[in-house]
Amino acid sequence: MSDIMKNQEKILSKLSIAKLNPMQEETLQAIRENPEVVLLSPTGTGKTLAFLLPIIEELEADCGEVQVMIIVPTRELALQIEQVVREMGAGFKTNAIYGGRAGSQDKIDLKHRPAILIGTPGRIADHLRRESFSVEQIQTLVLDEFDKSLEIGFETEMSEIAAALPWIRKRILTSATQKVGIPKFLGMRNPVYIDYLHEGLPQLKIKIILSPEKDKLETLLKALSHIGNHPGIVFVNFKDTIQYVSDFLSDHEISHGCFHGGMEQQDRERALLKFRNGTHQLLIATDLAARGIDIPEIRFIIHYQLPMKSHEFTHRNGRTARMFNDGTAYVIKWVNEDLPEFIDTQEVEEIREASLPTASAWETLYISGGRRDKISKGDIAGLFFKQGNLNIDELGTIEIKQDCAFVAVPADKVDHLVQTLSNSKLKKKKVLVRLI
Repeated sequence: MSDIMKNQEKILSKLSIAKLNPMQEETLQAIRENPEVVLLSPTGTGKTLAFLLPIIEELEADCGEVQVMIIVPTRELALQIEQVVREMGAGFKTNAIYGGRAGSQDKIDLKHRPAILIGTPGRIADHLRRESFSVEQIQTLVLDEFDKSLEIGFETEMSEIAAALPWIRKRILTSATQKVGIPKFLGMRNPVYIDYLHEGLPQLKIKIILSPEKDKLETLLKALSHIGNHPGIVFVNFKDTIQYVSDFLSDHEISHGCFHGGMEQQDRERALLKFRNGTHQLLIATDLAARGIDIPEIRFIIHYQLPMKSHEFTHRNGRTARMFNDGTAYVIKWVNEDLPEFIDTQEVEEIREASLPTASAWETLYISGGRRDKISKGDIAGLFFKQGNLNIDELGTIEIKQDCAFVAVPADKVDHLVQTLSNSKLKKKKVLVRLI
C-alpha cells in the first residue's frame, strides 16, 4: 500500500469515516490529475473533505510559507474548514482569517506561516495589499462556494486576489448550485467538471403543513410537537422574525438557539456550537444558515416563512438529507397563501397531537484555555473524569479553540462541575470553568 493511501486511511480513521462516497472518490482523482476542477454537489455531501485530501497530499512539509489559499464567502465556512483540517490531523498549520476578527490576531497567526490559509475575500485581499505574507509558494487556489461569494458582492476582491497569485498551478471551484458561470478573471481554460447536483435528491422529502391562521406560530408549535425531539432548523426570512418566533418558543419553554447576520460573531459561533453538541436541538435562523456552516446531521428543516427565490429553497433543504441520507423539509403554508412555482410538492402532512419537545439534557461549559496553551481534548476529558467525577457517557462533545474550549455536560451536573473545576490546572494554566 502506498504512503498516500496509508495517510488517507489514517485521516479517515481520525474522522470516523469508513470510506469516501462516490463524489469524493471522483473528485479526489480529478484534482490529482487535473489543474482545473469545478465541483458541483449538494450542500452536505462532503465537498470539503473531497478537495482537502488531494491538496494535503501535495503539501511540502519543509516549506515555511503559505502553499494553499482557500477563499470562502463567510466566516462560518472559514472556521468550519479550519476545524476539518485540524480534525484530519495531517500536521500542517492552518489558519482562518475573516472580517470582524481582530487584526492583531491575524498578525499572531501569520507570524508563523500556515501551510493552508483560509479566508473571506475582503480580509484576504487586504493582507495581499499589505504584503503580510509571501505568495511565491501559493500554487493551489480554492474558491469554495464561489457562487455565494459573487452573489454577495465580492467579485472585485476575488479578481484582485486572483491577479495577485501569479504562481497558481491548480484551481478548484466548488458550488452547491449551477446558476453562476466561472468568472473570467480566473483564467480557467478547460476545467474538469464533477457534477453530483442531481445525486441523492430522492432522499429528501418535502411536505406541506397547512396553517389555518396567517400568523403561523401555533401551527409551528404543533409541528414541532408532531416531529418530536430531533435536531432541526426553522428558517425565516428576516432577523426581526427570529425574535418574534424565539419569544413565542421561549414562552412555551422550548429550548432553541438563534442565528442571523445581526448577531455578534461570538454569539453566532456559540449558537452553532450549542446546536452541534446537543445543548439546543432547534435553531431558528435566516438564510445565513442555509450553507457554509458547520452543523451536525439534522432530521428536518421547517420553512416557517416561504423562501423568496428558488436557490434559497434549495440551500435551506440542503441542511437536511446530507451525505445522501434521509431528511424532511416541511413548508408551513397559510391556507390562503400561494406557493411559489419552485415548491412543486402537493403532499400534505397531517399533524398528530403530541406533547411538546422536552428540554435538552445537556448544557455547555466554557473553559478559559485552548490550543495556544497546548491543551488537548484528552486533557479536558481527564479533568472532567478525575476531578469532576463524570462517567464516560456523561461527557459530551469537546471543542477546542485557540484561546478557549467548550464541553457539553449533563444539565444536572453543571453546578457541581463549575464549583469543583474552576481554578483547576490544565497543563500549566489555571482555568476558569463557567456556564455559557
